[in-house]
Amino acid sequence: MVPVLITAVALVLGISAAPAAQVSYFDVPRGAHPHDVAPAPDGTVWYTAQRQGALGILDPKTGKVQQIPLGPGAAPHGVIVGPDRAAWLTEGGQNAIARVDPVTKAVKLFPLPPEFPNANLNTATFDKKGVLWFTGQSGVYGRVDPATGKVDAWKAPKGYGPYGITTTPNGDVWYVSLAGDHLAKIDTVSGDAMVVAPHKPGVGPRRVWSDSKGLLWVSFWHSGEVGRYDPASKTWKVWNLPDSKSGCYSVFVDDKDKVWLTDFIANAIVRFDPATEKFENFPSNQRGASVRQMLGRPGEAWGAESGTDRLVVVRD
Repeated sequence: MVPVLITAVALVLGISAAPAAQVSYFDVPRGAHPHDVAPAPDGTVWYTAQRQGALGILDPKTGKVQQIPLGPGAAPHGVIVGPDRAAWLTEGGQNAIARVDPVTKAVKLFPLPPEFPNANLNTATFDKKGVLWFTGQSGVYGRVDPATGKVDAWKAPKGYGPYGITTTPNGDVWYVSLAGDHLAKIDTVSGDAMVVAPHKPGVGPRRVWSDSKGLLWVSFWHSGEVGRYDPASKTWKVWNLPDSKSGCYSVFVDDKDKVWLTDFIANAIVRFDPATEKFENFPSNQRGASVRQMLGRPGEAWGAESGTDRLVVVRD
């Protein structure tokens, strides 16, 4: 599987150019429908092969791909790197959090409590104590303590919709609800959730990410906006995507506090610089890319083109 390399050319119409950035594509097995992606500590890249029930492992140096089956009926959504350097997945098909050992490739499941069946698990994050927090679109959020294996879950305050989740530098855990149309802070001791309304109704918060200062960046799916919420001042600031009035899916903040988004309507990855308030566009070279959640490491921003069965990376 040979990666495709192109030089990114930013669109005009008020969007600054990015001549130094390069975009590369890597094929994964046909039908994998890669959903989320996470650069791994060993230099490989993990992805969730949602329709093939596996954790995928890409070696960017060779293009080689390996997929590890997660179990009968598996349909993983999100993947992140744990403090133990293992892959941790929200495994909706088996209604469990899954851990894949990076050395042995052994899969361990942490099933949700029986009173939370069909949670439609979505995304996960680790807090500063090494506890994993997760969301489920069926109206669930919860936690797994890897030290004890204990799993707790709670009903979301506004029911259906919990989606993206993040941890701030000081250890606060926040999630957003797409259908519930809100941002929420989780009390990591009691498990209670405090709801914060968006800047206007009906925007559909889909993903959330903290920057280095603890400011929360939120992608608004219905309105095609990216918002920044300051928990200290309890204020929002919002910017419109340059090309679309809906379809802002991913949000990820890199090590330089640049904000990465995906625009489904424009079929593009978008980088936003909060300091200059400028957007850069990186359109896919194939139609229907549908890049979902992004993650990265210094100098690289990775995503999964679920619509084309490829992984994509933008390198500076």
